[in-house]
Amino acid sequence: MQNPLGRRCSQSPKMAVSAQSSQIPHTQHLPNPQFPKTPKLETLGFSHKLQTHQISFRKTQEMTVCSTSSISTQNPNSDLNELCRHGNLEKALKLLDSMQELQIKVEEDAYIALVRLCEWKRTHEEGARVYSYVSNSTTLLSVKLGNALLSMFVRFGNLVDAWYVFGRMGERDVFSWNVLVGGYAKAGFFDEALNLYHRMLWVGIVPDVYTFPCVLRTCGGVPDLARGREIHVHVIRFGFESDVDVVNALITMYVKCSAVGSARMLFDRMPRRDRISWNAMISGYFENGEFLEGLRLFLMMLESSVYPDLMTMTSLISACELLGDRKLGREIHGFVMRTEFAEDVSVCNALIQMYSIIGHFEEAEKVFSRMEYKDVVSWTSMISCYGNNALSDKAVETYRMMEREGIMPDEITIASVLSACACLGHLDMGMKLHKLAYRTGFISYVIVANTLIDMYSKCKCVDKALEVFHGIPGKNVISWTSIILGLRINNRCFEALIFFRQMKLSLKPNSVTLVSVLSACARIGALMCGKEIHAHALRTGIAFDGYLPNALLDMYVRCGRMGSAWNQFNYNKKDVAAWNILLTGYAQRGQGRHAIELFDRMVESHVDPDEITFISLLCACSRSGMVGEGLEYFRSMKLNYSITPNLKHYACVVDLLGCAGQLDDAHEFIQKMPINPDPAIWGALLNACMIHKQVELGELAAHQILKMDTESVGYYVLICNLYAQCGKWEEVAIVRKMMRKRGLTVDPGCSWVEVKGKVHAFLSGDNFHPQTKELNAVMEGFYEKMRSVGFREPESSPTDEVEASKAEIFCGHSERLAVAFGLINTAPGMPIWVTKNLYMCQSCHNTIKFISKVVRREISVRDTEKFHHFKDGSCTCGDEGYWGSSNK
Repeated sequence: MQNPLGRRCSQSPKMAVSAQSSQIPHTQHLPNPQFPKTPKLETLGFSHKLQTHQISFRKTQEMTVCSTSSISTQNPNSDLNELCRHGNLEKALKLLDSMQELQIKVEEDAYIALVRLCEWKRTHEEGARVYSYVSNSTTLLSVKLGNALLSMFVRFGNLVDAWYVFGRMGERDVFSWNVLVGGYAKAGFFDEALNLYHRMLWVGIVPDVYTFPCVLRTCGGVPDLARGREIHVHVIRFGFESDVDVVNALITMYVKCSAVGSARMLFDRMPRRDRISWNAMISGYFENGEFLEGLRLFLMMLESSVYPDLMTMTSLISACELLGDRKLGREIHGFVMRTEFAEDVSVCNALIQMYSIIGHFEEAEKVFSRMEYKDVVSWTSMISCYGNNALSDKAVETYRMMEREGIMPDEITIASVLSACACLGHLDMGMKLHKLAYRTGFISYVIVANTLIDMYSKCKCVDKALEVFHGIPGKNVISWTSIILGLRINNRCFEALIFFRQMKLSLKPNSVTLVSVLSACARIGALMCGKEIHAHALRTGIAFDGYLPNALLDMYVRCGRMGSAWNQFNYNKKDVAAWNILLTGYAQRGQGRHAIELFDRMVESHVDPDEITFISLLCACSRSGMVGEGLEYFRSMKLNYSITPNLKHYACVVDLLGCAGQLDDAHEFIQKMPINPDPAIWGALLNACMIHKQVELGELAAHQILKMDTESVGYYVLICNLYAQCGKWEEVAIVRKMMRKRGLTVDPGCSWVEVKGKVHAFLSGDNFHPQTKELNAVMEGFYEKMRSVGFREPESSPTDEVEASKAEIFCGHSERLAVAFGLINTAPGMPIWVTKNLYMCQSCHNTIKFISKVVRREISVRDTEKFHHFKDGSCTCGDEGYWGSSNK
């Protein structure tokens, strides 16, 4: 907002109207800005001088008012006042219109009565209408009429017209200044409010008891401790240091400025304290994280025979929520139950929220079920409680109960239920809520739009998420972060990076945004982009916030830069997640010995391993053929670390045995499991059967999988390739037909290569790249060299049919184009790093081995499962553990 305070207060109306350049949004319930929110002050009205003029709305006999035709025979101003006294705004405005038509002068008291009635009824349009009549009838406003208009416009949140009225007042009293200062403070224009206060002193107006609460609220809102202390000096200078309400405002200001010690000193020196004094100091301790001091003061309050009120109770409950102390929470709950607030809706809602945060959803359910009256906040709190405790199905069911009860949801309710739908993948319910949000107008709330983006993204409808995103007029950081993450989880990482660059043009990303973008960088191997984000995080001081250090570590590991990963690891907090990321990196490279050494260092560093640690460790053993070590670690989980193996650990053991060729042992292990195997466990066995061409056992595994999961395309791909490996093409055709019938499609093969800081993508069969001819020519040259030295070219081998099927449904050969592009566009000897979204087939593996030997370059390809580092015609994977290896 343009600061209007640079002009003199006595400016002409023409000058004052320039403040209309920025309209302040209306607020529906703007309390009297002159006073703090205290029960005592609320009963005082705007000013003790105006109490004699307050409108009475007591039920009295309706006075008969003359019609327009008889105005000339009676006193219309008296009639107008009488209508306002009885709250009949519609008739009063009709009478006003008639008086204007007949050019009958409206007295000031009648205007004042009308303005106060409009303020009391919160009728914005009618208030503006009355003001237009006032503006047309007079140039300078009196103190009484000006104050009434000021009060109305401030109540409506219309600071532009309030400032214009202020400029048209011939004289102003302290009430005039108080109302405007309070209005600016309430609207968050703290600097303007403080400037007004100083202008008030400069023109010689002496502040009163109502001035300082407004000004002190402003200092606390900034917060500005130096100015707050300056106002404290003014309080003493003008003799209000003993006024309870002013001292309460001082205490609130100090705690908002984090000067709790100064607030407590004031509190202790108060000769008389009311309940507001105690509440301000107790809540101040809680807001500044000094929970024990706040609780001690609460006990002092009880000892001083000061009975707590609703604000005290809600502050205490909120403190328990922030502390996360279950025992204390129950004790406070017990205390509440012995008071008159046990049935208060707001207290019960606070209890539900507290139990939700500390993870006691059963207690929250008890509070909720005992409530005789539940408002929308009660239902929303319970829905959020279930969502916070990973009970999304209960959250949705509670919303359905709310609908049956006829309770209209608000924007927070809709956002909470949408979050539950996102977790459950309930697209139909989410779309129904989308329609409701559109119909009720809640779609305009950014929290609803952001949650819709998250829901659609997690339900694999990212195009709908983009539609919602583009429809948000005021996108915030969460909006951008949600769509970036949505694109990432739908494997549209390229677009995620584009959106991130667009975001930086208008908003500053936070650590959560950077974590999402780093995940996209890691997925497609965009190392330079990841490094840029690392540098940005260091420049902005958020490199150590939350999960960001580990996200950077993960990016370096997945981009194959273990040296940079170790640097990141050594200079940051080494929590269990950081150790797990490094373990996963070694597992992807098949470096089991390094993984075991790292695990030993982790244990020596007194970091307790968790479930993920052993998944990484077992994978590393599996890909390194370390069967004995892997089985030993599996046995030690429960025995040495009290970690009960879950389904993922059992799947790792099946993979460990199966990849080593011990298929019968793997099958027996599944049969002896203490828990029922899931599709992933049978999938591990099926993968091993494919590698070792064990069709009969593979068919058994496939049968078990399809009994439990008919929608995951990866299992169908494994079955196809089991049959393809063994030349059973009729069975391949049957499985492919089944896939088409169920609408299952395989993502096209896509590979990414980063050249000179820019990531280039190549799709299988892509003929639209500007360098397609050069790339194909390069590959033809390599094929010719392969033939000349006795290598069988992939397209002419006896297994053409097998390779063609693998290319179509499993590999796509896209990495060949990416490697060729890297060779053409980088200097000789430079290593080439390629990332792929599918597995690498045997044909591509052999081809790139040959290329690395011919061009004498290091070529790294990270497929969906592991790293292949080619050098001088060999690969770090040892040509083991991927389908087709037995054909070499």
